[in-house]
Amino acid sequence: MEKGTTILLGLRGVAVERVERVTGADGGPARLVHLRTAVSSAAGCPCCGVISTSVKQYRTTRPRDLPYGEEPLAVRWHKRQYRCREESCPRKAFTESIAEIPPRARLTGRLCRKAAAEVASGRSVSAVAAEYQVSWPVIHRHYAAHADQLLTEPEPPAVLGIDETRRGAPKWMHDDEAGRWVRTERFETNFTDLSGQGRLLGQVAGRTGKTVTGWLDDRGHAWKHQVQFVAMDPCAVYRSAVQRALPHAVIVVDHFHLVRLANQAVTRVRQRVTRQVLGRRGTTREPAWANRRRLLRAGERLSSEQFHRMWEEILTQEATGELLAAWIAKEELRFLLSLARQHAPQSEISNRLFAFYDWCARADVPEVTRLARTIEAWWPQILAFINTGITNARTEATNRMIKDAARIPYGFRNLENQRRRVRLHCKRTIISQPIRE
Repeated sequence: MEKGTTILLGLRGVAVERVERVTGADGGPARLVHLRTAVSSAAGCPCCGVISTSVKQYRTTRPRDLPYGEEPLAVRWHKRQYRCREESCPRKAFTESIAEIPPRARLTGRLCRKAAAEVASGRSVSAVAAEYQVSWPVIHRHYAAHADQLLTEPEPPAVLGIDETRRGAPKWMHDDEAGRWVRTERFETNFTDLSGQGRLLGQVAGRTGKTVTGWLDDRGHAWKHQVQFVAMDPCAVYRSAVQRALPHAVIVVDHFHLVRLANQAVTRVRQRVTRQVLGRRGTTREPAWANRRRLLRAGERLSSEQFHRMWEEILTQEATGELLAAWIAKEELRFLLSLARQHAPQSEISNRLFAFYDWCARADVPEVTRLARTIEAWWPQILAFINTGITNARTEATNRMIKDAARIPYGFRNLENQRRRVRLHCKRTIISQPIRE
């Protein structure tokens, strides 16, 4: 029957002989646990497997184990070194070892697994290394091995999301030929499974069409054939790349960015009209600047009093009516996009599209005209959104998780480490499960 201290320690393959109270390195109380081997298989030669009974000498090792309790805990494993008596075996001597403490190991297996799980849960490698008093390379090596076992080749999704994130902060570099400073940025293109749990499938450096087609071609023809829809922002480079790599897939543009383009048009009209009328930028004294947030808010979210007071104040100063025309164009576009998931007939979609184009043409505002041309260029993809209701929202959520993963260790210098950390961080369902010991 096992002793209570052995059960309490819970380290498979060894038994507790005794526990001593000693003085720790910091001068405080500590505990010293003496262990002996508890399995007969440890006496088997690792080469031939024959159990040996010839003891050559005794050895004591100091493997590092998980902390237990408030006082420091040290381990001393007293084990035997055997002679291998098999003539045909090239091994002449070997020392006892168990699965939890392999030969020449300085850390127990459960300490390595616990440290890898801590890093996988979102903590930085340096913080885990400081807690367990282990070097950074050792913690990172075990975490990388743990992550590589979980990050297998992704299954093909029915709906694929594509978006980009900036890697690191932008930098300014001096161009000697041009004689000026140039802003440089590094981007990563992210591929997300929108038909499942929204997990990150992979990343590739850059945001060019070649990077997108290269990543998709590496998955193989059978993988690409399973993709039926691709959701993305209004990016012409990504659209042309998907059309080349996935000619059978339906491209869906995200409506959030379309509304954002309309809001940007309203903001540009407000800024331009203010400079034309006042000869300067707006201040808190101008109604258009004071109501700039309400101009970007959805019309139905404004009360009747807020709506009338806002435009009565704005139109007293802005007599051209261009800002009102841009705001109405934005609301017409939102009215058109609201047909998503409503199974609206094609006639109603055509009527609302005509109302949007007709208003943009009669408004004759440069920013509104540019917005109408963008909608016209992306109309097949917008129509696909209205008919399917597919959005790129999960990709945007994944982008936020990517940024959070990079902020924990204050950025990455190694691109491979970053991608491993990001993919495992976004694999939420696996991270939440405990690691089996």
